Order: sequence, then structure tokens, then C-alpha cells
Amino acid sequence: MSTKRSKVLYILLPIALSMITSILVFTALMSTDLPSNLQKISEEQVKETEPANRKPFPDFYAKHVSLMANDSLPNFVGAAEYTTKCVVHIRSKSTVSYQQSHPFMDDPMFRYFFGDEFSNPQEYENEATGSGVILSDSGYIVTNHHVIEGATSLTVTTWNNVEYDATLIGSDPDTDLALLKVKADNLPSIAIGNSDSVRIGEWVLAVGNPFNLSSTVTAGIVSAKSRNINIGSAQTSVESFIQTDAAVNPGNSGGALVNAQGLLIGINTAIASPTGSYAGYSFAVPSNLMYKVVKDLKDFGIVQRGFLGVSIQDISKELDLDITMGAYVAEIVEGGAADKAGIKQGDVIIEVENRPIQSSAELQERIASYRPGDEVTVKIWRDGKSLDKTIVLRNKDNETSLMAKESEKIDDLGISVAVLNNEELKEYNLEFGVKITHVHPGVISEA
Repeated sequence: MSTKRSKVLYILLPIALSMITSILVFTALMSTDLPSNLQKISEEQVKETEPANRKPFPDFYAKHVSLMANDSLPNFVGAAEYTTKCVVHIRSKSTVSYQQSHPFMDDPMFRYFFGDEFSNPQEYENEATGSGVILSDSGYIVTNHHVIEGATSLTVTTWNNVEYDATLIGSDPDTDLALLKVKADNLPSIAIGNSDSVRIGEWVLAVGNPFNLSSTVTAGIVSAKSRNINIGSAQTSVESFIQTDAAVNPGNSGGALVNAQGLLIGINTAIASPTGSYAGYSFAVPSNLMYKVVKDLKDFGIVQRGFLGVSIQDISKELDLDITMGAYVAEIVEGGAADKAGIKQGDVIIEVENRPIQSSAELQERIASYRPGDEVTVKIWRDGKSLDKTIVLRNKDNETSLMAKESEKIDDLGISVAVLNNEELKEYNLEFGVKITHVHPGVISEA
């Protein structure tokens, strides 16, 4: 019996000691006050925990552990209350013509009795809705070009249900932006942030009027930057969107994308969806590009856009280059800005004004923020070496001067004109004027 009892005690004793130890440890933990926030991990602690054969990243690791530890849960209440008052609902009315067809229109007898009544164009009034963002207390509002395209009348409704008739100052299909003006004073206007400083993973709010549900706010994060989704049909389209997973639906177009502080960082423009409604990702025009476009529309009625005079593409394996980031120069426009600066086909543009360029979309965004005549320093990669080049940007007519807004009368005449620069005004002793830059088929060429 004693032998059996000693065996049982031999087995139970370690188990009992283990249980007692666990109870003591648990009791000690329960009696210890846990810190409300994680403490910053020091550089020394990081080094101590790193394997000896791993390249050290102590500064990076400690910094980001610190960020995770000290950041509190996001609170969007203040940003939402402020920005919903700066976003408006837009109704755009237009007249649409369509050709009515009839199966018997090719029958001579049918046409004899009924004439051409069934073949005459028919018209109906179409109404589209969207959102807009108030940029100034005097009534300037930015929205998307596709919200107001072809509009015969525009109505703006503010957060407190006050309606205004809006006037179109100008629009730009290449960036899908438009500037409106209403006659009002002391409107709540939004503060514009710096979209270049936006970081992937940052919290954002989408503010707009989806499905005519006014003052709707949704939240998400920045999923990517400089995203090109190929929705622009023109060769000169600029697509360098901020991609987010904040829910955006029909009616949100032209609304605000703001950060957690309520600063405007983008104009909601498009969604990636097989159904036409939100399916996970939305895209916004960066606020820095928006600001330049609407300022041009306000000052000139058109966008003063500078061109490099190149065709570009992203770097791919097929190009077999010794560099992976940048914008590859596929073609050069003879006599264009890049050609005159000595840039060649096959070069890779890797910086603009000391700012890295990672893709062709990012290069488009950077250059679109400049006007014709602006000098821009770019860094290119050629044959394994980097070279600096200074480029004087040109307009679409390959001139360095600013463009004048073309009217129907000028189009009928068949000419393109540009605003005289300061030197030309002094030369001709003028205060203002335009010069003919190109002659196209029209009245003047036929005279």
C-alpha cells in the first residue's frame, strides 16, 4: 500500500505545484495596475529582441510601435458636423434629343400617309443629381464635370435646405472637375488640406448626397494613391486618384473626401463597381490638383495646363530596365517641351522638383499642377545614370504662353489664340491682348 501511495503522491505533487504556481502568477497579474496605453519601445529594447543575423530597423520599428500605442480610437464627430455644412446637393437639368424609329418608315406607302412625323427627333428633359463642395463664403462651389455636363439649368441646395440657381464658371473634362457660382454671402466653406501629405492607411470621410440622401457621411481609409483606372476617354485625361474604401454611391460625385480633422483632401469622382453602386472602392481627385484647376477656371475660364510633350507608360518587365519605379518615356513630340530640354525616348523620369515619381499617373498629376511657361526641373534615368533637366512647359498648341478661352466665334473663324505675356504687352504697348497661335479650317483660312 505504501508503495502505491508514494507513486500516487509522486504523480500528483508536480501537478499540484504547477496549479499553485499558476494561481500565484494569476493573482499577481490581477493585483498589478495595467497601463492605459502601451509604452514606447526603446531603441535598446528593439536591438535586444532582434536576431543577430537580421538587418536592424530599430528607428522604424520603435517609431511605428509608438504610433500604434499612442493613437486613440478615431472620432469623426467634429469633422462630420463641420463638413456636412460645406457640402451641397446639385440638380442638373438638360435637354436630351433622340431619334424615334418605326419599323414601317422604309415603306413608301407608310411615309405617304404619315409623312416624316415618326422620324423627327424627339426631346425630353433629363435631371441628374450630384454633390458639390463650397470653397468660399462668396459662393464658389467645386463639383464633377460629369455632374453638370450639358446642363441647361443648375440648382444648388445647401445643408439647411436653401436653394440657389448656380452659374457654370467653367469645367475641365480632363480632370472631371467643374466650378460653379451662386449669389450668396457668408456660406460655410471648407478648409483645403494638402493631398500630397495623405498617407495610405489614414482615416477618411466621404461626404455627399448618395441616392438623394442629403448630408450623408461614410468612413474608410486611404487604400492607395496615384491610382489610374482608365475612365477618361481623352488622351489628355489626368487620372491620379486617391483610392479609399469609404462607401460612395451615385449622387456622391462631386462631394468631399476629408481627413479626420475635416480638411478637404479630395473630390469624390468614381467607383469601381460591376453594378453601378458601391462595391468596395471609390476614387477621388486629389485636393492639390483640384485647387489648381478651379483657380484656373476662376481666373481664366479654362485650365492653363502645361505639357511635357511626351507619351509615357509605367515600367514593366518587358522594358528590361535596371530601374523599377518612374515614368518611362515611350515617345517624344518633336519640338515639344521635353524634346527642347534634351529628353529622349527610353529615358525614365524619376523626379519632378526633387519629389520622387513612382508611376506615370503620378507624373501626370505633378505636371498638371503647372501652367504653360513654367520652368520645371526633372531628374531622368538614362543608361544607369541620373541626369537633371530643366523643362519649360508648353500649352496644347506647343507655345509657352497662356491660352485664351476660345468662344464659338473664334471656333467659327478657325483660329486658336493665346493671352499675351508681360514682355509681349510691353513690346506692343498694350494693357491686354491675345495673339493668333494657329489657323485651322474656317472663315479666316478661306478668306
